[in-house]
Amino acid sequence: MGLGRIARLGAAFALALTGISSAHAKDTEFSAAFDAALGTDVRTPQSYNAVYRTSFEQAVARVADGSSGRIGVYAVDLASGREVSVLGDQRFPMASTSKIAVAAAFMEQVERGKYTLTSEFPLMMPVASKRFSTARAPVVPGKYFQAVDLIEMMITRSSNPATDALLKAVGGPAVVNDWARRNGISEFNITRDIATLVRDDGEIDPARAIDIRDSATPQAMVKLLAGLHQGKFLSASSRRVILGAMERCRTGTRRIPGMLPAGARVAHKTGTLNNTASDIGIIQTPDGRSIAVAIYVTGQGSKPARDAKIASIARALYDGYANQPARAYATASY
Repeated sequence: MGLGRIARLGAAFALALTGISSAHAKDTEFSAAFDAALGTDVRTPQSYNAVYRTSFEQAVARVADGSSGRIGVYAVDLASGREVSVLGDQRFPMASTSKIAVAAAFMEQVERGKYTLTSEFPLMMPVASKRFSTARAPVVPGKYFQAVDLIEMMITRSSNPATDALLKAVGGPAVVNDWARRNGISEFNITRDIATLVRDDGEIDPARAIDIRDSATPQAMVKLLAGLHQGKFLSASSRRVILGAMERCRTGTRRIPGMLPAGARVAHKTGTLNNTASDIGIIQTPDGRSIAVAIYVTGQGSKPARDAKIASIARALYDGYANQPARAYATASY
């Protein structure tokens, strides 16, 4: 499949408003009237051809073939500043990759003295309920854990009850979104708690439409990773809590780490929802480079196929950067 066709396919996925089914989206007259009334009109170019800046980016685009579902990739070598983007400015479901931002917002409140890492909060345990039956899925308090343990569970095991405990502690999705905006991360939006997100999952197929709820661009997520790694957002001790947990991540062994050479170190966080899989993280190479990577994959036919696609893209990025000359400058370490 040609690169131009890949790009045209990606551009064709017009932004879908929350609650509008794909069938309704096909009704152009209805959509036009709705857009005119509410000011939510979204247009894609009549003719769109991707222009890849380098042969490296072109090679990654070939691996990230979106013929079986949208694929978004963004990466930057934090030493040289060299970037790679394939639909890097298009929205994708964050799923559990959003948990890194939840951790960062909580650690900011620790630094401000509101909480400590030994502050205790209850797990927010979901109660069985029908999809869409309530605006928010019901939860009940469970066992109490210290914040440092909740962060560990949230990142290493992707615990949803631990995430909702910390999300409630910081003040909800709006507070996390505010943290992101204040730190220059604009294409990022948490709308629901995890219990609600999981309960109502499957309403919109991410391979066919874009739901802006609980979504971000790969570029925004790399900005989040780079800022954490380089010390732009938090203190060294706070960064160690988050990035250390990412190094111990137990999920997604077949995603970013799946095809990397033995000498590579990975600190990452996975995300999984209906027909989508993702992985974001920092790859550290044996020669000392740090590469921030965000990969979002939809479709592909199965979860194993999505995992394999992420692994292939990560390896293409690793090999491509290995063949690029490095230009070192000071970055924060963890």
